[in-house]
Amino acid sequence: MHFFTPAAAFFLALALTPLMRRLAFRYGVLDYPDQRKIHGQAMPLLGGVAVYLAFWLVAGLALFYLQGNGRFWGLFLGSTLILALGLYDDIRGLSYRAKFAGQFAAALILLAFNIKIEFITFPFQSMVFLGIFVVPLTLIWVVGVTNAVNLIDGVDGLAAGVSAIAAIVMVAYTWGEFPLLSILCLILAGAALGFLPLNFPPARIFLGDTGSLFLGFMLAGFSIMGATKQITLTTLFIPMLILGLPITDTFYVMWRRLKSGRPIFQADRGHIHHKLLGLGLTPRQTTIALYLISLYFGGAAIFFHQFTRPAVLCFIPVTFFLFLLGLKHVDALTVFQRNAEGFSNRSRQQRKG
Repeated sequence: MHFFTPAAAFFLALALTPLMRRLAFRYGVLDYPDQRKIHGQAMPLLGGVAVYLAFWLVAGLALFYLQGNGRFWGLFLGSTLILALGLYDDIRGLSYRAKFAGQFAAALILLAFNIKIEFITFPFQSMVFLGIFVVPLTLIWVVGVTNAVNLIDGVDGLAAGVSAIAAIVMVAYTWGEFPLLSILCLILAGAALGFLPLNFPPARIFLGDTGSLFLGFMLAGFSIMGATKQITLTTLFIPMLILGLPITDTFYVMWRRLKSGRPIFQADRGHIHHKLLGLGLTPRQTTIALYLISLYFGGAAIFFHQFTRPAVLCFIPVTFFLFLLGLKHVDALTVFQRNAEGFSNRSRQQRKG
């Protein structure tokens, strides 16, 4: 079961993705280029539907065979609402307020099915039950992770690949405590990887908000369900580390927007993938570089999960700090390169004059 189900999801996504590509062109569900986007032609957007169908067709059979409990209905209903929300946004467009409202509604579905963050453990402290803060923290976590994955979907293959890496790392995190959840993580990874051949640079189809929101929502739900089984110092800290790339990138971008006085939800070219592209990396090189960073976060999560002593867990914030420091240096290099190019262009014009 552990090996058959992800393989089935992989090949199902591989078969469904070309079909969704044809349907997207037929019905005009396309992403058109603009100043913020890096593609130069209209791209089909229904890749997320292929991932959703591949996941739930296989996961549904696995849950039926293994007699999964009712909490998984919450994942199905919530992710279906997220899919509908993303699909409408891809076709008609939605304001960020409407998208947030839909995401909070999907998160409330998880809460209704008892998928929630009930406690947190900190280094040097015992378990802290959240009481009245269960609902707000669960909502913030689900909506935050959902959007973090959505926001890194700015270069070919990135969101699908990073989500697959995160899902595989979650298998190591949940294997002994929650084997059924491990199987679902493998199925999600298989579906994302099955979509990747047509999405890896140069992409022939995009996930769209349909897919990136779905992947983010599923990872958020899985991380909560896995965390509730971990009565150790790893609760919530390890899921944060597994999703370190999208979470850190999102916080950094929002901090930069606040610092410059711009609305935090105003889209721009300030994400890490934009910065790497600005340094001259190709989309393929950028995607591979960020895969490696995501693998680093995943490896660190596995290491910290195995060695849960407080002294070791103190290195988790250090890991995030070093990544943020790296982002700041990438920013500085981008500014330096832009200034150097401007100086070179002015010098060239002066010589011509």
